[in-house]
Amino acid sequence: MSNAHLKPIVQAKNIQAGYVPGVNILNGCSLDLYENEIVGIIGPNGAGKSTLLKTLFGLLQIREGSIEHNQESIVGLSAHELVGRGIGYVPQRDNVFRSLSIDENLEMGAYLRPSDFEERKAFVVQLFPRLGERLKQQAGSLSGGERQMLAMGRALMMNPQVLLLDEPSAGLSPELQDQVFVRTMEINKTGVAVIMVEQNAQRCLQICHRGYVLDQGKNAYTDTGSNLLKDPKVIELYLGTLSKDRS
Repeated sequence: MSNAHLKPIVQAKNIQAGYVPGVNILNGCSLDLYENEIVGIIGPNGAGKSTLLKTLFGLLQIREGSIEHNQESIVGLSAHELVGRGIGYVPQRDNVFRSLSIDENLEMGAYLRPSDFEERKAFVVQLFPRLGERLKQQAGSLSGGERQMLAMGRALMMNPQVLLLDEPSAGLSPELQDQVFVRTMEINKTGVAVIMVEQNAQRCLQICHRGYVLDQGKNAYTDTGSNLLKDPKVIELYLGTLSKDRS
């Protein structure tokens, strides 16, 4: 996929951000996302991967740099303003309303556009048939894999242009992890661009169009997913240790 003549739909430049005053987790991080792409973000623990996603979604204020969506600055916008602009976010933890049913969770996802609820629910249920079979079931009683599907489904209720996924395969069995990656590709084929932070670096690079390797809050490498998978330095420095992290 060549992007030479295109403008990115999300562009972050030289981001500096952190949780504690005077201490940066991100030290000049940059990222581009183009229409219909899956971009993977991998790197060792503590590299700033999830911090970058939280910063893109306005949950953490940047100290330096810029973030644009469709060539407009989104710095300082709240999470619900970003949802309204077409950016969805699925956090790694606490990503469903456990006391609500699947149906009610999906309804919460469409709160800014209630008139689209039935149409979007039909789309989500087609993508995740398991959810459609159990709409009245309480989300707290779902398995980890089902909760992950519900969280992704709820984020899709607003028909986003961009979906941010924070370690969607974390804590899942290999079989369920594979389902998450397959579903991510299916979501992408419907026209949603995806930025995915993943510890399962190998599988992430297999499905993403381009990847970024972060280390100490900076871009260490960036290339197509297939090139990063074959890059001897990436294999030696990151893929080997990341594979061991998961075993």
